[in-house]
Amino acid sequence: MNDIIKVHESHPRIVKRLKRAGGHLRGVIEMIEAGRPCLDIAQQLHAVEKAIAHAKKTLIQDHLNHCLEEVVGPLARSRRRSIDEFKEIAKYL
Repeated sequence: MNDIIKVHESHPRIVKRLKRAGGHLRGVIEMIEAGRPCLDIAQQLHAVEKAIAHAKKTLIQDHLNHCLEEVVGPLARSRRRSIDEFKEIAKYL
């Protein structure tokens, strides 16, 4: 593991989104315990999944845009193309 802790501009937004998703997840648990309809539960679970997936995507994109750039540094245009293509295709993860 890397001993250097990096906080990026997006991290507070990611934490906020994950805390909100955590609250929704607790709500889903309460819905199940209360015997709410499965359709309602499934809709809420879908919302939680989307929130977590968006947080993950934001984190990965932020890492690629900042940490990868630091490691790669300035490159010739011909070598830069592969990095740029990797960053672009990673958006579809």
